Amino acid sequence: MSVTGSGVPVLVLMAFFFSLSRECGLPKVETVRFRRHPVLLPDDVLLNECTVRRGRHGGPGGQHRNKVETAVELIHRPTGISAAACERRSQKDNLHQAIRRLRICLAIGIRTVESSDVRPSDLWTSRCRGQRIICSERHQDFPVLLAESLDAIHAKDYDVKKAAGALGCSTTQLVRFVGRVPEALAAVNDQRQQRGLRTLKA
Repeated sequence: MSVTGSGVPVLVLMAFFFSLSRECGLPKVETVRFRRHPVLLPDDVLLNECTVRRGRHGGPGGQHRNKVETAVELIHRPTGISAAACERRSQKDNLHQAIRRLRICLAIGIRTVESSDVRPSDLWTSRCRGQRIICSERHQDFPVLLAESLDAIHAKDYDVKKAAGALGCSTTQLVRFVGRVPEALAAVNDQRQQRGLRTLKA
């Protein structure tokens, strides 16, 4: 753990490069310092850390889409990670969708691991019942739980069985949970491949 000049502890986070869809723009490997993982921030605070770009975009919606700038792109300045949305008719709806996508991208691209020790959060414990992870992809808790699951896998050097044991869920459940976001599972498999481990399938 690093310490700021004022003596306030901060987490040292690693932003890893993964090959994601165009919805996520991830930077090269770098170390970024935060007091807390950005996926945990309220929408207004997270937006304050982002550059917001608005514009027009082709696609569904006909002439209305050509007349109004409804597309939204968010660029998280501390990490360079970005996400966009343009499929809704209103800019407000696209902003909401872009924020959700940005949280998923941050969950995939930022690790908050300081050691191999994994201690499930209260949120994780409340969502993990009978070794099953209960949370819809649409729920606001999903990006937070995804980040925690990926942190645990990273902490255990991509040994998913050990990560699942530490989190109190089955290995199958953990792989399926991460696999709900194909880019997340692809990121895990990329790291496993570098370690000579077999590819996981959801």
